[in-house]
Amino acid sequence: MNIQQTAVDLDSLEPLASSILQNPSPAFIAQLPIAIYACDARGRILWFNARAAELWGRAPRIGDDSELFCGSYKLFLDGHLISRERTPMAEVLRTGIPIRGVEGRVERPDGSHIWTTVHIAPILDEDGSIAGAINCFHERVGGGRLEMSDARSNDWLQARDERLAATYEHVGAGIVEIDRDGRILRVNQQLCRLTGYTASELLGRTIFEETLPEDVAEDRAQFHRQLAGEFDRYSIEKRIVRKDGGYIWAAVTSSSIRDAAGRFLYAVRLQHDITDRKRAEQALARRMEEQAALFAFSERLQHCQSVGQIHDAALDAITRALGCPRASILLYDQTDVMRFVAWRDLSENYRRAVEGHSPWVRNETRPTPVCINDVARSELRADLKRTILNEGIQAAAFTPIVQDGQLAGKFMAYYGEPHHFTPSELDTALTLARLLGFAVARLAGEEARRLAERDAQQLAAIVESSTDAIVSKTLDGIIRTWNDGARRLFGYSRDEAVGQPITMLIPSDRQDEEPRILGKIRGGERVDHFETVRRRKDGSLIDISLTISPIRNRTGRVIGASKIARDITERKIAQKRLQESEQRLQELLAAIPAAIYTTDADGKITYFNQTAVDFAGLTPTLGSDQWCVTWKLYLPDGTPLPHDQCPMAVALKEGRPVRGVEAVAERPDGTRVPFIPFPTPLFDASGKVAGAINMLVDLSERKQAETQQRLLLNELNHRTKNNMQMLQSLLYTAARNARSEEARRVLDEACGRIAAMAAAQRVLYGTTEATRFSADEFLGAVVETVQQTLPSGIRITRAPSSGVLSNDIAMPLALILNELLTNAAKHGVSDPATDSIRVSLTERDGQFELLVEDDGPGFDLNAVRDSSSGLRLVLGLARQLQAEFAVSRPPARATLRFDAARGA
Repeated sequence: MNIQQTAVDLDSLEPLASSILQNPSPAFIAQLPIAIYACDARGRILWFNARAAELWGRAPRIGDDSELFCGSYKLFLDGHLISRERTPMAEVLRTGIPIRGVEGRVERPDGSHIWTTVHIAPILDEDGSIAGAINCFHERVGGGRLEMSDARSNDWLQARDERLAATYEHVGAGIVEIDRDGRILRVNQQLCRLTGYTASELLGRTIFEETLPEDVAEDRAQFHRQLAGEFDRYSIEKRIVRKDGGYIWAAVTSSSIRDAAGRFLYAVRLQHDITDRKRAEQALARRMEEQAALFAFSERLQHCQSVGQIHDAALDAITRALGCPRASILLYDQTDVMRFVAWRDLSENYRRAVEGHSPWVRNETRPTPVCINDVARSELRADLKRTILNEGIQAAAFTPIVQDGQLAGKFMAYYGEPHHFTPSELDTALTLARLLGFAVARLAGEEARRLAERDAQQLAAIVESSTDAIVSKTLDGIIRTWNDGARRLFGYSRDEAVGQPITMLIPSDRQDEEPRILGKIRGGERVDHFETVRRRKDGSLIDISLTISPIRNRTGRVIGASKIARDITERKIAQKRLQESEQRLQELLAAIPAAIYTTDADGKITYFNQTAVDFAGLTPTLGSDQWCVTWKLYLPDGTPLPHDQCPMAVALKEGRPVRGVEAVAERPDGTRVPFIPFPTPLFDASGKVAGAINMLVDLSERKQAETQQRLLLNELNHRTKNNMQMLQSLLYTAARNARSEEARRVLDEACGRIAAMAAAQRVLYGTTEATRFSADEFLGAVVETVQQTLPSGIRITRAPSSGVLSNDIAMPLALILNELLTNAAKHGVSDPATDSIRVSLTERDGQFELLVEDDGPGFDLNAVRDSSSGLRLVLGLARQLQAEFAVSRPPARATLRFDAARGA
């Protein structure tokens, strides 16, 4: 076989490889003088010709996963038996790099062998992915190995790897290999040059750490889909952060590397620097945006009908064309001061501070733009610079507006960061200024006509879109115009109504209204808010309010009438409901057995019920009397109380309810009535005081009841006190005459207990409350009484108390306190000069605590519980109070705790 001729034939077959991979022509393949077969991307054999089976000495099974990459029984390269995964075909399918002229030895199943030369070409699909490969191989004629002209390495795999390594490092794109977590496993030199990092600094980091935060999410999502096997390759454009803090734009292609079983091994990512392209695209986009803004501005100006619309369109164009978030327009006024006429997102303080400032003189004929790239570093006045920076402006451009060759004003473009103004931006700014100046100048001559036309158009639009029925008619009552509101109100279409007499809407019992109305119109009179009833198309009646005006021609002669009809059905219903509600409210207020009246925000009386008249002894004058319905007012102590200082006046002036105040009203007949007022302000929807309502509660009967109660209590106190004094005297006499010491002791103790109960009684009947008394007064009275029964020199120190106690607790508590104090005096005071007894009654955390403390040795509660009658009395009374009693030492202390709720 001629080896050189075979190589030429192989070259001619390669261009046909992709077309014959999936659908080869059997006749064509059979006629080839060489062995040929094809594999898909996974290495499964798709087809082979008879020459290939002849050289292999066998026919492999098509599509069988156990016969991947090659049909040889055994294949030796450089004398070594290689596995199927290391065959040249497998290498081409993994790398996509063609292999030509590789020699190997094929061993057949019968033990014979041949030398072959292999030529393998990868086949790519439309998106560049490997679809498979075709292997053309032939038997080398002659024994031994052929010496290649290019001095190939004995180990072709090593030579190939060295070549690939050199290509890997010197290719013009950055290459990075990453594991399934995105960690960098390997990088080439170009990637290091692109990022500014060394390879050692990059290894171990993830690709997402080097990505600008705004671009991470999309790349991460695509990579996760690649890991999941949804695809083996994807491309993305993103920004990669450089070591110096900047960033580059990169076009990244990520390709999966998988083993023969399809498991993910790693991904190879090619990164091409497209920063220049992106910048060019951004510059082009910016230029296109400028041109689009200019075009849109020019187009929009053709439809502007007012200066305000021009200014609004100009601000839109300035912010869009120059890419600035804020802008303003300033024009000279009649006093030649440059003032703001339109702006976007500027504070009032800033506008007031810089208004009037101009970088050009008033009569400058050829003003040019003035740019401040960095306000902080500019040479502006310190105060002006501070004002601009406080507004959050870091850069600004002043562009002059010229009209008819004279400086008319300027527009400003503001930036939140320092900004370099390009020549393109300045050209765009001048173009915007010229368009703005021309538009304003053109509009000035047409303003009067346009305003008139606009008013007419607005009037027509208002008429047509009005919810009211607007109709015009002749002096004969024939309908000439009929708007959509009339159609909705009366049910007739425009075609049905125009040309018909207006009387078709008037009920038969109101036909006399139309002649009277037309008579007034002919006389040039106007009919305002005439409420009447009209009939709709369906025959139903509707309440309406009519306003009718005469229509005049140019000479002033009345030629017709314009009628506006408004549906007032809901208002009529609401008025009726309001009247019914007011009637019910007045009936309710009149039925309340208390004096009630209301005022407006100024305190003028607007309503009062009959009880208020009976209370005051006079009838107030609505809209005139102020603050109160009474004739004269006094404080409870008799001090006169001016009306403008009464509780109602305070409630209105301070906008708050007034509670807990008593006063006395004097009637014209001289009688006085104690009462409690309850003034409450009323507010409108905006929260402003609109008036107030007051209720006066007569305290006469309660005061009389309190006086009678006090007389009864005083009488009861007097009788009880006399009885206790008599009992105490009897006990005292019995104690003195008793022959037994034990009897005298018992009688003395009883005498002391009676004295303590008498002290508690004085507190009970001395209070103004019917059911409660002051804890501090109670403690003082009992301590003072006990002190009088003790030997001279023994001191009882009392701490101030707080809170109130209920009447049913007084006597048990007085007896307990008496026992504890007398016990402390007996056993806790050894030296009256130094020792003392300390007592307190305090309210804390929802409980009252009675504490008696002395300087004695104290006692064990359990040890003396059964031997002390006084202690047994204390414990019994404590159970009665549902109280907790405890003693401790040192110092000697007895404590009684009970709920404050029981105390109150």
